[in-house]
Amino acid sequence: MKVLAFAASNSRQSINQQLVKYAASKIDNAEVEILDLNDFEMPIYSSDRESEGGIPEQAQRFYDKIGAADVIIVSFAEHNGSYTAAYKNIFDWTSRIDMKVYQNTPMLLMATSPGPGGAQSVLGAAVNSAPYFAADVKANLSVPSFFDNFDVEAGKLTNDEIDAALENALKQLTN
Repeated sequence: MKVLAFAASNSRQSINQQLVKYAASKIDNAEVEILDLNDFEMPIYSSDRESEGGIPEQAQRFYDKIGAADVIIVSFAEHNGSYTAAYKNIFDWTSRIDMKVYQNTPMLLMATSPGPGGAQSVLGAAVNSAPYFAADVKANLSVPSFFDNFDVEAGKLTNDEIDAALENALKQLTN
């Protein structure tokens, strides 16, 4: 099984990247690829840029990585209640290749934040818009108060209840 995982953030200290790595590591017998959105940085999307220069190769590479995956795990960072600019830009460019960005691939959508809200606003937006972009969302999970529930040094969840919820979400993803 090929697992593609990424945080919808370009922060080098992304707590969502830590969460997505942990989640992906829990899938047995899988070939896991963790993407760094910094490898897909492009000019801010505009129809003018697209008509003048076409679609950047980074968008095609991102689309191809999605197409090669058997399952996808994404953890969304929340900036002012919404997607990060980095993720939104990559998504916007990639959607110009095909609106079915996620190509009907089974997905686990997650989000976390330092606060008690667990980035539920952006996670809700992602889950609700997923069908329009051919995302086969099998499960979603919000992890509140990241630093209270995740051991950064050990790289794992410490809250048994949340870890059990993640295990259940992964079962839904891989069955």
